[in-house]
Amino acid sequence: MVFSDGRYIGATLDRNGLRPARYIRYEDGLVVMGSEAGVVPLDESKVVEKGRLGPGRILAIDTLEGKLLTDSEIKNQVAQAKPYDKWCEEQIFSLTQHAKPFGPNHKPVNLIDLTVKQITFGWDDEEIKVILQPMVEKGVEAVGSMGDDTPLSVLSRQPRLLYGYFRQRFAQVTNPPIDSIREKVVMSLSTTLGNSNSWLEESPEHAKKVAIDSPFILDYELEAIKQIPDPAFRAESFDTVFSAQSGPEGLSKSLDKLCLEIESAVDKGVTILILSDRKASKQNVPVPMMLAVGAVHHHLINAGKRLRCSIVCETGEARDVHHFACLIGYGATAVNPYIAIDTIREGIEMGSNYGAIELDQALANYRQAIEKGLLKIISKMGISTIKSYRGAQIFEAVGVSREVIDRCFFGTSTQIEGISMLDIARDALRRHSKAYVDPETAQLEEGGNYKVLPGDRGEFHAFNKKVVQTMHKFLRTGKREEFLAYMESVKQRDPVSPRDLLQVKSGKSIPVNEVESVESIRQRFTTAGMSLGALSPEAHECLAIAMNSIGGKSNSGEGGEDKERYQTRDNGDNPSSAIKQIASGRFGVTPEYLASAKEIEIKMAQGAKPGEGGQLPGHKVTPLIAKLRYSVPGVPLISPPPHHDIYSIEDLAQLIYDLKQVNPRAKVCVKLVSSAGVGTVAAGVAKAYADVVLISGHDGGTGASPQSSIKYAGGPWEIGVADAHQTLMLNDLRSRIVLRTDGGMKTGMDIVMAALLGAEEFNFGTAALVAAGMRHVPSMPSEYLPGRCRHTKKRNCV
Repeated sequence: MVFSDGRYIGATLDRNGLRPARYIRYEDGLVVMGSEAGVVPLDESKVVEKGRLGPGRILAIDTLEGKLLTDSEIKNQVAQAKPYDKWCEEQIFSLTQHAKPFGPNHKPVNLIDLTVKQITFGWDDEEIKVILQPMVEKGVEAVGSMGDDTPLSVLSRQPRLLYGYFRQRFAQVTNPPIDSIREKVVMSLSTTLGNSNSWLEESPEHAKKVAIDSPFILDYELEAIKQIPDPAFRAESFDTVFSAQSGPEGLSKSLDKLCLEIESAVDKGVTILILSDRKASKQNVPVPMMLAVGAVHHHLINAGKRLRCSIVCETGEARDVHHFACLIGYGATAVNPYIAIDTIREGIEMGSNYGAIELDQALANYRQAIEKGLLKIISKMGISTIKSYRGAQIFEAVGVSREVIDRCFFGTSTQIEGISMLDIARDALRRHSKAYVDPETAQLEEGGNYKVLPGDRGEFHAFNKKVVQTMHKFLRTGKREEFLAYMESVKQRDPVSPRDLLQVKSGKSIPVNEVESVESIRQRFTTAGMSLGALSPEAHECLAIAMNSIGGKSNSGEGGEDKERYQTRDNGDNPSSAIKQIASGRFGVTPEYLASAKEIEIKMAQGAKPGEGGQLPGHKVTPLIAKLRYSVPGVPLISPPPHHDIYSIEDLAQLIYDLKQVNPRAKVCVKLVSSAGVGTVAAGVAKAYADVVLISGHDGGTGASPQSSIKYAGGPWEIGVADAHQTLMLNDLRSRIVLRTDGGMKTGMDIVMAALLGAEEFNFGTAALVAAGMRHVPSMPSEYLPGRCRHTKKRNCV
């Protein structure tokens, strides 16, 4: 950033230092700075000094005094202007220093009360086992596989929490993400509570803050916040519930009342607003906390009073990383997930869920997992501090009505409308009624959102047992009637994506001889990028040989490929993947690898884990995989986000140019993920001289990915394809690019839908693997990840 006030002119670099800033000082006092060397042709013999700004560094010129001010001079001058250290020492209240854990006499959890509350807040048994348990035991977010084949929240027959309607935004090409693992030094979850004074003034009161190390606060820390004696940190709790007797209309009225109460409290000097649903009971239904936070946040913004206070959530809803991200993203500073904490306490007290782990360690692990997940989510958009993420609304709504968006989430992109305030209220009432009909016998539902439950129980899955079985039966027999049975099993299903709500109009038939030949159509088919490691060598070769035999193209994935596969075998089989993928990790990328390709795919993002690198746990890095990836067996391989060499469209254009120099015969494809605005990115990719743009859907498969990415990132491919096609047409770029798409494709109808929306080529991932004999096991236990199924002696699985 370059700045000037008339006397001083200077420049400062962001804390990550992603953009270069080089400067040269000459004998006559001239100083030149730019992102590139040699931007001004001047005499090199008169150069006095050359240098560059480091991350977070600053450089300025005092034109009045004629002096060049260095980073240390400027910062020392600013630091000595006021007694900032004294202000901070006297004014900042450290929560870590003052909050003390509850003693051993803290009352145990009442199982009946806990179960009723869990049902009220939409918990199910599967979440506790699949999501909560790995976080408690290992301190890491739960990992899954195979993508998400469940319906979008707005299409589900199961009442979903509001969080499920919001998809995480992520950077792809237009701005750089951050690597939250390798660049942890620039990441921070520390934040503050209290009044925010004007930045245009300086006073001791500016340091009057409650400092907290994490947005995740435990019960005793929340209690400490309530008990701060300083009147500047006056805290007050507000109940976020509405009467069950008031019906669905009661939700909207309770929000109106809540906003007015809070505005009045802020006027009276309350600086810490605690939104609490602890008073949920048989008479009171909890207001969805995300709705309450958004409504209060925007009400205070409109009233011009938002900076005078902080919002803290005391909620039974929040339990996974995405829930925390949504609450913080829409205005909360801190979250106390008291039901999640009580669930962990109950498991430890009963000694049934988490082995021999102690309660303090269990809660520490859970907190650590949430914090790691938050760092990963904010880094997807290039945000390094939780302060910058708070209230930034880095989400895209799918299936939320404009009424709800304008009232509680104003400014959030929503391409498909859906649930209204009444619908949200009815879902809350339905959960509440289920809990309190008979509290003594109430039980959590099984779930089924992450794993397929037998007997059509729980959530619907597109790749259900019947679909897989009918496909395998057809493949064994080759009979047309079995194929029709497979088609019927796919067709007769609940809607999963927007395309399932569309119907193709019947029109005038055309002669068959005017239709493309089978051979021509096959050339438009490709398989998705699935690397060695995610697939066994046998499965990987099987896909390559099959696609080459029909004139299509298989994709190597980002794991490299054995050079012995580059040559056609004596029996005529060609095991070489026509599409060679390169990702930010550059695993297995060599000149020979690129030269063997018919197409090179730049992996900017992936449907099941957009904004982050592919994952290959250490136990899957065998000697063969390590050899191909130029690594060491047993070492986990996680690609960094693609910002080390691609953090602008110009850098992408440079990479495309370089790849075409290595292999002039190969086309270059750029893989993007469907999201709001992807059409604009696709236009930039076309201008960068790519040959193919792949729009990947959120439901695409993956070898291994955090569950928060599988479930809550990316969008349906049909929206992205339509956006890309129309944007390319409007910018007269459509003829320069081939548009490809993938994500959950199973039948010819999917192809027809994609073609009608603008796609020319079509990618198969999970369906191709099932056709090759895969046992479809979504969200497998971590010991089998990221392979697509368990390796057995009887069968080489993928």
